[in-house]
Amino acid sequence: MPTNYAHKIADQLKLRPAQVAATIDLLDAGNTLPFVARYRKEATGSLDEDQIRRLLDSLTKLRAVDERRETILASIEEQGQMTDDLRRQIEAADSLTALEDLYAPYRPKRRTRASIA
Repeated sequence: MPTNYAHKIADQLKLRPAQVAATIDLLDAGNTLPFVARYRKEATGSLDEDQIRRLLDSLTKLRAVDERRETILASIEEQGQMTDDLRRQIEAADSLTALEDLYAPYRPKRRTRASIA
């Protein structure tokens, strides 16, 4: 999946996918942002700290959306209400807000003492 992220982020930030993929690999390996910006310029294609920070923010958001998407798909499948159209809409959603809007009608309701009575 990192190449998928690399291409999306490269399109967003107007960078080359290769330098984005290399930077993601360095950050995922546990290197800090300042270290990558200062000492791994040959791998990142001379990205500065601000560009790497924006790249990291985009990567974090994309991963959060994918994680939430998986949770939503599993929840709706478990309820037995998944349709092909709904699955396509959920997989096409590109933000947390869009995902939550699609999930709202299927969200399990809380059981309170009043509702049980």
